[in-house]
Amino acid sequence: MTLFAPPCSSSAAPYVAPRVPSARATAPPSLLDPGTERDPHPLYRTLRGHFPLVYDEPFGAWLISRYADVRAALQDPRLVAPSPGPAPAHGEDSTHGTHRALVSPALRGHALAALASGVERTAYVLARRLATRQEADLVAEFCQWLPVAAAVAALGLPYEDTARVHAWCRTGLDHLGGRRPGLDAFLRPHIVRRRAHPGDDLLSALCTARPDGRPLPDEAVTALAGTVLGAAGETTARALASFLANLLDHPGQLDLIRARPELTAGAWAESLRRDPPLHVVPRRALEPIGPIPEGATVACLLGAAGRDPARFTDPDRFDTFRADPGELAHGSGQHFCLGAPLARLTAEHGLRALLTVLPDLRRAPGPRPPAEGLISRSPRTLPVCLR
Repeated sequence: MTLFAPPCSSSAAPYVAPRVPSARATAPPSLLDPGTERDPHPLYRTLRGHFPLVYDEPFGAWLISRYADVRAALQDPRLVAPSPGPAPAHGEDSTHGTHRALVSPALRGHALAALASGVERTAYVLARRLATRQEADLVAEFCQWLPVAAAVAALGLPYEDTARVHAWCRTGLDHLGGRRPGLDAFLRPHIVRRRAHPGDDLLSALCTARPDGRPLPDEAVTALAGTVLGAAGETTARALASFLANLLDHPGQLDLIRARPELTAGAWAESLRRDPPLHVVPRRALEPIGPIPEGATVACLLGAAGRDPARFTDPDRFDTFRADPGELAHGSGQHFCLGAPLARLTAEHGLRALLTVLPDLRRAPGPRPPAEGLISRSPRTLPVCLR
């Protein structure tokens, strides 16, 4: 039984207490302990085994580390994504969730086709720029640019503005769609034009949506567009970097994908399980849940959950053929990440372009740069040989 269970009524659901360490046990570990950022997995093993629900005082959050508990917490309506700035009221969270739900249907049909086409074109452009080179850094020259350019294409924004949007994604936007005044001003004339003359792009779909019989206000459209750009920027770039690193580290599996491109989706899901771009996903408690007080921050440790041996056999191994890699890296339930379809298309088309244009692609000799980061984690560089 998980620590979290769906509420049966307006009152809190029954809570199953975790095993309490003995009095002689040492103090609970913290995400801020020395060495955790370098390699968090020893800490994750300790948390899963002895502290499945614990308050991390230095970090300021309740930590959840087991797969079943993280999955249940992400689906629990009493735990909401924290908004930038002051904590919103219940009604504001509900409204935001309603607006977010409009994006998934928008990423279908003509908008999805336009997105896929834009990702594919951009991936080949970036790959061909490397074709005459001997070596390259795939993080700086491919991973950091492809997701943003794909999001720009999805929203129907001018391609020549990709560099400006890329700068916003790198310095201010996050997977929660944090606001930037420059982005608001940039999107405003595009929103006006889409309301007057909608097209097949995602921004048009948001501008013409009527969740309660009325169009979404400009502020909601801007926030949702920012969410897509934020998710497609830093988070997807990190996921793509880890995905390519995992495949380059397993050349036998990469060769299989060269011959059988239909295996790409499974390899992508496996990489998200083993090396998610976000290791820590915060939630805010709307009401008391067991020992967790109202208003407290709950840190869902995706990096720990994805390697839970109670859920996955040989969890540290990268296996393209793993039957069920789970679905935590882009959220779950009502919090499913809006950038997930874009990220999947980015991985599939990006890898295909690299393998087509650069058939001799392989890891550069020498030490392999490790993954870095505590909250978000991925290789910062990925040096490769192209010939």
